[in-house]
Amino acid sequence: MRGESEVPSSDDGFTIPVSERVKRLPPYLFGKINKLKYEKRVAGVDVIDLGMGNPTDPPDPLIVEKMTEAVADPRNHRYSVANGIANLRKEVTARYWKRYGVRLDPDSEVVTCIGSKEGFSHMCLALMGPGDTAIVPSPSFPVHVYAVMLAAGNVIELDCRQPDQFLSNIAFTCEHLYPKPRVVVVNFPHNPSATVIEQDFYVELVRLARKYSFLVISDFAYADICFDGYKAPSFLATPGATDVGVEFTTMSKGYSMAGWRIGFCSGNSEMVRALSTIKGYYDYGLFQPVQIAAIVAMRHCDAAVDSIAAEYQSRRDAFCGGLERLGWEIDRPKAGMFVWAKIPEPWSEMGSIDFAMKLLDEGGVAVSPGRGFGEDGEGYLRMAIVENSQRLRQAVKQIGKCMKSEEISAE
Repeated sequence: MRGESEVPSSDDGFTIPVSERVKRLPPYLFGKINKLKYEKRVAGVDVIDLGMGNPTDPPDPLIVEKMTEAVADPRNHRYSVANGIANLRKEVTARYWKRYGVRLDPDSEVVTCIGSKEGFSHMCLALMGPGDTAIVPSPSFPVHVYAVMLAAGNVIELDCRQPDQFLSNIAFTCEHLYPKPRVVVVNFPHNPSATVIEQDFYVELVRLARKYSFLVISDFAYADICFDGYKAPSFLATPGATDVGVEFTTMSKGYSMAGWRIGFCSGNSEMVRALSTIKGYYDYGLFQPVQIAAIVAMRHCDAAVDSIAAEYQSRRDAFCGGLERLGWEIDRPKAGMFVWAKIPEPWSEMGSIDFAMKLLDEGGVAVSPGRGFGEDGEGYLRMAIVENSQRLRQAVKQIGKCMKSEEISAE
């Protein structure tokens, strides 16, 4: 009998067993939804896709113009350096100083990544091995769990939606686990729950890192998308942070450069060096015109970033207001591009996966079921506010009709 972790190579039954690291990965919980979404689109259905945080807004024209100019230069088509060109790393340090008052050495404390997800995954390979444990926030963005598993590490998921309790649970785990956790992952503003924190959270986290000798990886992907005057604090702005950890940032969100795949790891020089070593074996660096365009973006496009954040806030208000009128209880997020919504009664009894399938099948609206982010996500949906306000209002209408049809059928 063919196992689930074996790949057929021919019709004669011969199979190729995959590695143990692949066998550790569970079935992909979003697969059913993605399959149905594809089938509906093939059938001509206009699916409103709120399932993925994939920006629909284009980058600032200045960024695109610089990219076009750089592509036309034949010198930029050679292999680049794996850690990023020097002027780009300098620009990252300039942005950290301007926004957070953090001084970084561009040569030893910054490395360019092919998106922060790639950087995070390779950092796990650089830091972890069999027997090592990482604490990750829950509900969990999948890569925070599975990158650790692919590095042969073990995962402890702790609910992060009450940040003070999250810190207490980190301390409790470190006191009672042997060997102690090697890495603690934090992700604020949080994906998927949109939980936010203030700087004092990181002060305590650095204290715990020193006390229990763990390393910190901060995923700061949603730093630029903040609402209602809230400013997301940087882990690196905490005294002593660069002694114990690093922070990943990205140009995918605030600059609408998701498909360009460009991010950065900054902070502790030894951790940055370890990541650079891994990347030196795995890749030849990001396409140089993308790096050149990123320099222009950080130098000249702050206004565009502010405009994008304001647009997301407007979408949040339009979408959340509509759901609230339908009877949903919504905690409007202070940051990020997701609404994390508790499924209202009586539909919560269906479970998040079946309810998400219902919204897609009957309402033409694709969302992410909370169960896809671990057990702590059950009972919730993650909905990305990446469409314009008009499309989001239409999504609310279609969700409302879908819920009303269920009420009618139950009478």
